Amino acid sequence: MDRNKKLIEYIKNNYDECLDSGKRVREHLLQSPVAFHGRCVQTLHIPKIYKSEDIGVFRNLVSDFYAIFDKIVKHYIASPEYRKLFPFSKELEELILVDAGYGTAVPVMRMDIFYNEETKDFKFCELNTDGTSAMVEDYELFKAFEINNLPRELIGDVSCFELFDSWVLATGSIYRNFKNRVKNPRVAIVDFLDKAYLPEFYEFKRRFEKYGYPTKVVDIRKLKFENGVLLDENGDRVDIIYRRAVTVDIMNELHECGAFIDAYKAGAVCVLGALRTQIIHHKALFYILRDKKTREILTDRENELIEKHIPYTSKLVCADIDRIIADKDRYIIKPSDSYASKGVFAGVDATLSEWKELVEKYRNEDYIVQEYCTPYKTENIYLADKQPQFKMYSNLTGLYVYDGMFAGVYSRLSDGGIISSQYNEKSVVTFVEG
Repeated sequence: MDRNKKLIEYIKNNYDECLDSGKRVREHLLQSPVAFHGRCVQTLHIPKIYKSEDIGVFRNLVSDFYAIFDKIVKHYIASPEYRKLFPFSKELEELILVDAGYGTAVPVMRMDIFYNEETKDFKFCELNTDGTSAMVEDYELFKAFEINNLPRELIGDVSCFELFDSWVLATGSIYRNFKNRVKNPRVAIVDFLDKAYLPEFYEFKRRFEKYGYPTKVVDIRKLKFENGVLLDENGDRVDIIYRRAVTVDIMNELHECGAFIDAYKAGAVCVLGALRTQIIHHKALFYILRDKKTREILTDRENELIEKHIPYTSKLVCADIDRIIADKDRYIIKPSDSYASKGVFAGVDATLSEWKELVEKYRNEDYIVQEYCTPYKTENIYLADKQPQFKMYSNLTGLYVYDGMFAGVYSRLSDGGIISSQYNEKSVVTFVEG
């Protein structure tokens, strides 16, 4: 009997004890930093445990696809003709072309994939560069697991990923190659703070300070650029920006971000990540990856990887609408530049009439249509529910990438067609054998 089946059997045979444990875990989370702005992460009782073989798959795919993304960013910078494939405004293109002052194309990202734990195959869901998050959720889920009653002998010898100190170390490594670096740099974690996930920011602040970096959490609109120096609202110098403000929000509020933009253009501050990360973050990348101009800059093996692991994607306005509607279970529609799964709809979650209405509603909007990838499912239970019961949950595996290297995993599940906090998402602590 495999481990998951043994854990399910244990829960069924010790239901009252597990029910009490599940409620205590929920109460713990409600008192933790992951309870913020009226929302609290929900967790299932059985953790995600990967084998070393799985981690090897993750490391290899990160290495392979980061190399592809690095080539695309460099080619975008070098080729005016290639830039025409991307639906960026003139203002954004100009910011993307600003020299970041260091070589790393995408300092931090999370590659979200649909991973089959049995076959080891995978398909990409989306790529998050700007505002990559949920590190604090993973951290708090690990702490909450200490009061989970599942016997440790059934869990086995496992370890977890560390996602905070490792980012601080990656930041230091990138900054050492920044052309305008200074001694004893000061860090600002920057976002539109009325939209920000502040508990995570303050955990990162604590870790940066642990390594000797004076650090503040700063609203991007309150920065000042004076005499060639970027300052926070209190007049303290800023040398490194850990950018959590997503590009779409910056462009929408460009008139409020003048000091940030001016300092960035002047090379007066090291911005992690630079605006060029939008090349990879924007969902147009998914159809551009198969364009002839992209294929020409990649190796045969890299093009084969794209064919195998990147789902079919098209602008919705250019797609065969009748086919998209008729074969609704095969497709999902998404805004081309959004985050937090806002405005995402899957055909499998709608009736035919509902799906037709959604497709017609968004067909002339800035939307893409994408092949729906049936997620790998595992059995689990949410013991804080009113009527807990075992269900088959779809899995989404988020791979953190720091300075081009695999850094860890964030595991999300859902009993619906879309895995998102808007659609009954649950998160679980992630462990690795050994």
